[in-house]
Amino acid sequence: MNPPFDTRSSLILRLPDKRDVEAWDQFVAIYEPLVYRLARAKGFQDADAREIVQEVMVAVSQAVERWEPDSERGRFRDWLFCIARNFMINYLTRRKYRSFGGGGSSMDELLEQQPAPDTNESAEFDLEYRREIFRLAAEQVRDQVNADTWQAFWRTSVEDESVEAVAEQLGMTPGMVYTARSRVRARLRNEVQRFQQQD
Repeated sequence: MNPPFDTRSSLILRLPDKRDVEAWDQFVAIYEPLVYRLARAKGFQDADAREIVQEVMVAVSQAVERWEPDSERGRFRDWLFCIARNFMINYLTRRKYRSFGGGGSSMDELLEQQPAPDTNESAEFDLEYRREIFRLAAEQVRDQVNADTWQAFWRTSVEDESVEAVAEQLGMTPGMVYTARSRVRARLRNEVQRFQQQD
């Protein structure tokens, strides 16, 4: 079974400690796929998207100790989105062989910028974040239930198959499918709530 993830806020508070490998592993597991999917959605090729992800992760590791929860500056996710968005813009506009990420004052300015609230891009980033949280929660819950229970949930809730068809194929009654689905949904809700605590 996968280890449970910390809540987002407690995880972020652990990141300034560079020796906290578990916190960084969890951070990368949550946010790396999110930044990658955002870059791909913006039209970057696989290799370019992966390079952007690496640059964003390095930038966050260098600047996270200066980030503090502040309702006026926005959530951590907004700050991370701003970094990712700016790296994508700079990736498109920089000269082919110019090195980036030297850590100078221009990097500090880049990391201090905040995204405009309620932008379409910010909403897209939030949607990708929710998808990633669902994926991580689903991995946790799938490891906690038996295969038929998981299939009853997944096939009726995600793949939108009929309860009757799934029950027949799994050798269950429709009532058993409804019960299995309900139990998995409750566990998923609990896992997602743990992830979605406010910054």
